Amino acid sequence: MAKKKFSTVRELAYYSSLGLTVALSIFIGLFLGVWLDGVFDTKPVLTMVFLGFGIAAGFRNLLMAARRSRNL
Repeated sequence: MAKKKFSTVRELAYYSSLGLTVALSIFIGLFLGVWLDGVFDTKPVLTMVFLGFGIAAGFRNLLMAARRSRNL
């Protein structure tokens, strides 16, 4: 019984951290793009590119979590 309870708590912790990982991946992409735009003076271009990469990484994390939940 204790092993099942630990497994449930562990899964709950994993799924509750998904929002944080999605938000962090988007913000990291955004800030990296803004910083690179400042370095290379290409104002909106790199911000949009890296924001897109951040959004894609966030959705990839969500898809991996959905795939993991199906395998359980």
